[in-house]
Amino acid sequence: MNRITNFNRSKELSRRAHELIPAGAHTYSKGDDQFPQNAPGLIARGQGCRVWDVDGNEYLDWGMGLRSVILGHAYPRVIDAVMATLPNGSNFTRPAPIEIELAELLVDLIPSAQMVKFAKNGSDVTSAAIRLARAFTGRDKIALCKENPFFSFYDWFIGTTPPNAGIPSAVSDLSLTFHYNDIASLQRLFGEYPNQIAGVILEPVSTEAPHASFLEQVRDLAHANGAVVIFDEMISGFRWHLQGAQKYFNVTPDLSTFGKAIGNGFSVSVLVGQREIMELGGLHHAKPKVFLLSATHGAETHALAASIATINELRDRDVVAHTWKIGRALQDAFNALASEKGLADYVTCAGYPCSPFIVCRDKDKNVSLPLRTLFLQETIAQGVLMPYIAISYSHDDRTVQQTLEASANALEIYRRALQDGVEKYLVGPAVKPVFRRFN
Repeated sequence: MNRITNFNRSKELSRRAHELIPAGAHTYSKGDDQFPQNAPGLIARGQGCRVWDVDGNEYLDWGMGLRSVILGHAYPRVIDAVMATLPNGSNFTRPAPIEIELAELLVDLIPSAQMVKFAKNGSDVTSAAIRLARAFTGRDKIALCKENPFFSFYDWFIGTTPPNAGIPSAVSDLSLTFHYNDIASLQRLFGEYPNQIAGVILEPVSTEAPHASFLEQVRDLAHANGAVVIFDEMISGFRWHLQGAQKYFNVTPDLSTFGKAIGNGFSVSVLVGQREIMELGGLHHAKPKVFLLSATHGAETHALAASIATINELRDRDVVAHTWKIGRALQDAFNALASEKGLADYVTCAGYPCSPFIVCRDKDKNVSLPLRTLFLQETIAQGVLMPYIAISYSHDDRTVQQTLEASANALEIYRRALQDGVEKYLVGPAVKPVFRRFN
């Protein structure tokens, strides 16, 4: 078994990055504390579902740009669409026709979409949805799902997390939390804060399946109490169903947000919703104006072209069916392998097949970050980069087999670590939660 050991250039560039960039990266999920010590420090290029680091090491990539690359790195149809727009310029003093083209495509596609607004990242569009909910209802408080890991880098969300330094309590006090699949916890909030909650925001699905009628109950309870329902589909959009998880579960929210996979790695995010709410951010009404979204780069033509090409390819190739198929094959084979090695109670590939994830547990069957780090360390050493699993159209049965081969060796080390202690095998510190009070 050949192990990747050369990280000389990565180490030097990482040192320079930390001198220039707080945390050494522009997304905390890409930070050094989220990976084992032997992870590639910097990625130089990608093609399909493979990437190469600055030292020339090749990896099978399951992370796929924090789940944003659903077709494959440098995917030809998307690159061709982008290249076709660039000679004409990417940003103008007035709107471009391609903005209407993509908006019409989304309104036809997404059940909750009657109007559309573009931005560059998920934090902007979820925060715009919150502002709309407050303006529409005349209320201040927001109920957000505690189990959903990330909604926005703005104060209304970060104020509810451990690293809340710099956020006034007057802001964070307006955000209330409830629990996924626990409708009683949301009922309690409406009872405790009558006529004060403007909106309820949650991912319709994440690691846990919604209990029967839970999403319908959230919608009905919010509406009965005069609140707006917001689905954050940054991750679930285009993975559970081409028309979003809202179509998969047949529950239509008032507002929803999409991003990540919508542009196959290019920077596009979208707020869509019911006309009576969305038009508050427009010009043709007599109500108080909502300053909704105003971003110079929010509708760059090349990014919108990438989104149109991506959506058309998803539809033409039935990419959603492919991701379910590959995910199911990976899950079944991985869990059979873990069982074969006597580790079925300790390492599991769980979740929906279209968005599976690895759960690592210690000998007491508690979720373990050190053992998760060890598993990542051993798979990375064999050329498989799997901080999480974001299946793309470029993944196939061959990549599943490569992952199983790497996992077989990693699970053998895992088995020994359960017996001897993880400290004997883990090189460097364990990964840490992104949301923690101190470094």
